[in-house]
Amino acid sequence: MKILIVTQYFWPEGFRINDLALGLRDKGYEVTVLTGKPNYPGGKFFSGYGFWSHDLDDYNGIRVVRVPLIPRADGSVVRLTLNYLSFVLFASLLGPLRCRGRFGLIFVYEPSPITVGLPALLLKKLKNAPVMFWVQDLWPESLSATGAIRSAWVLALVERLVRYIYRGCDRILVQSMAFFSPIKKLSVNADKIFYFPNSAEQLYQPVTGENKLSATVSIPGGFRVMFAGNIGAAQDFGMILAAAEMLKTHSDIHWVLLGDGRMAKWVREQVEKRELSATVHLLGRHPVEKMPGYFALADVMLVTLKKDPIFSMTIPAKVQSYLACARPIIAALQGEGARVVKEAGAGLTPEPEDPKALADAVLAMYGLSAAEREAMGRRGRSYFERNFDRDMLIDRLDGWMTDLKKENACAS
Repeated sequence: MKILIVTQYFWPEGFRINDLALGLRDKGYEVTVLTGKPNYPGGKFFSGYGFWSHDLDDYNGIRVVRVPLIPRADGSVVRLTLNYLSFVLFASLLGPLRCRGRFGLIFVYEPSPITVGLPALLLKKLKNAPVMFWVQDLWPESLSATGAIRSAWVLALVERLVRYIYRGCDRILVQSMAFFSPIKKLSVNADKIFYFPNSAEQLYQPVTGENKLSATVSIPGGFRVMFAGNIGAAQDFGMILAAAEMLKTHSDIHWVLLGDGRMAKWVREQVEKRELSATVHLLGRHPVEKMPGYFALADVMLVTLKKDPIFSMTIPAKVQSYLACARPIIAALQGEGARVVKEAGAGLTPEPEDPKALADAVLAMYGLSAAEREAMGRRGRSYFERNFDRDMLIDRLDGWMTDLKKENACAS
């Protein structure tokens, strides 16, 4: 079957859709990807890409069609709005011209923004192909939770847009069971909604012992608390730094931050202001292929989200990566993310937005033996294999896609 994936983000940007596309290719699908010019998270076009240049790529046998967009720059509300709307405009205008021929199905990846569904719905009409929409981020709830939009009338307008997009899709896949209720409230038939959690790329595997990475990177010794991923507003780095302040007399406890994002500059400034440079280390972004090696050097992995109803419904994708690598976890989360870590027996779940609770959790992990922490990691890996195994989930998706194509053919 020929399928078209519509996503604002794709390789070389590091999103789970990259691996899913490869998994579908391996299942025998002929995959085309309609996406934008890569600029996440730095806000500038990646080297070799420009607004009107580098429109086609080949990603391991997958045809990648790129349309122009306005890069996100500093991640301000204005620039993000321009970024989102420019992709909608150019994907709608150029997508039908550059993605010629028939497709058996259109698959939409939506980590944010929801507007990625608009060009997909246009292509649905032009191609007479059903749309499967994978929801990673709930709108308008996430806009309100992050403070990106505070105006009630704007949020109401966004909700109308979300309802239109959901109702135009043939299947809606959700990364968390908690997403069912808010989506059903938008007049979406429950029969259209399916649970499809994130997995982790196959490269996320346990790495035992010291590895080659340890000799080539500047990473502190001692007890390492490692955060990997987006350094943004939702991750509550104010809490993390406050906890680090409480523990800075423990000179052998080090907070290692891997990643980048709109709050990274602020975090660096705060580290200097609070005199935390001896124990808080920002190591920047690194290729996804190196992440398991970094994780292996951590004593415990950290995942955080602010206390908000929308975040309690979400399972941060890094949770699956941590579990897959058999690392113990401190999850300062509520709701679904905390539930997964508790069910797995993979770590501790301190209350979010509570620096003392986080500091106490770090001290508790610090007080455990290495063998006890490794046992947590092994339980997490076992839980991952039972619930988030990549091949199991791709088999499930393959069945749904086949059924949806048959239904669409019968209806035509």
